[in-house]
Amino acid sequence: MGRVYYILSHGTLSRKENTLLFHNDRERKFIPVEDMEELFIFSEVSINSRLLHFLSQKGIVVHFFNYYGWYSGSFVPRETNVSGFLVIKQAEHYLQRDKRLYLAREFVRGSIKNSKKNLDVDFDTKLLDKVRDIETLMSLEAQFKKAYYDEMEKATGWEFGKRTRRPPGNPLNALISFGNSLVYASVLKEIYRTQLNPTISYLHEPSTRRFSLSLDIAEIFKPLITDRIILKFLQQGTIKESDFEEDLNHVYLNETGRKKFLREFDNRLKSTYKHPSLRRKVSLRQFIRLELYKLIKHLIGEQKYRALVAWW
Repeated sequence: MGRVYYILSHGTLSRKENTLLFHNDRERKFIPVEDMEELFIFSEVSINSRLLHFLSQKGIVVHFFNYYGWYSGSFVPRETNVSGFLVIKQAEHYLQRDKRLYLAREFVRGSIKNSKKNLDVDFDTKLLDKVRDIETLMSLEAQFKKAYYDEMEKATGWEFGKRTRRPPGNPLNALISFGNSLVYASVLKEIYRTQLNPTISYLHEPSTRRFSLSLDIAEIFKPLITDRIILKFLQQGTIKESDFEEDLNHVYLNETGRKKFLREFDNRLKSTYKHPSLRRKVSLRQFIRLELYKLIKHLIGEQKYRALVAWW
């Protein structure tokens, strides 16, 4: 798997021969592009079309976040792994009610089971098998998440209140929003490496303004990445109130807080676990791509999809 690079300072990013140059009033840094797959930008950075063309040639996905650390969008190079057959199969599984519901149910099942690995929440996942429409499924998921976040509040001692996204209403919501945005972006990059179309989804309604398949797959991995980072940080006291800023009722991580979170996020994606079928250690980032390959096999009728449930 390729390298990931994070930019948190204001400045200018440009192409310098066969590498990248980032500079501002305080620093001038060359960034090698060999083996780079992903670039996260968390500040005001000036770029030009020459740079974007270069990044496209190298197949590097760029994710942009605004002043508050909210995900703004991604630059995704022109697709090279295009499969009309797979797009038809994706659409078929969306249009046929039972096929769509099966996949949506699996995404929710994986999300809930992985969440229950973190915190003990009283919820019977067999209830999911009785659901006959997407709206009821999402309602059940919302019920579980309310109970889950209540338990997170108890486990960390940090106030949660209710789930607020834009803007996050308190530090715990800010951590969840920031981490989930990182997971969403990372899943999008992995989708780009496959033949899947990121706009055709099953749990979340497809939209003209978002890559909704990323939202589907991210449901499985948010408990394993975002939530575990938050629980570790708050229980160990790694993140403190001084790592947050508040602006017009917007609570968000400051640069120091983001650096802490990104360092742990990067380490978390690189962490490896023994895969029972492959019989070798696989990184969490690789597990995301393997999940996409499982979905492809299901869509083309090779193997029934079962969402990843962590054993670690």
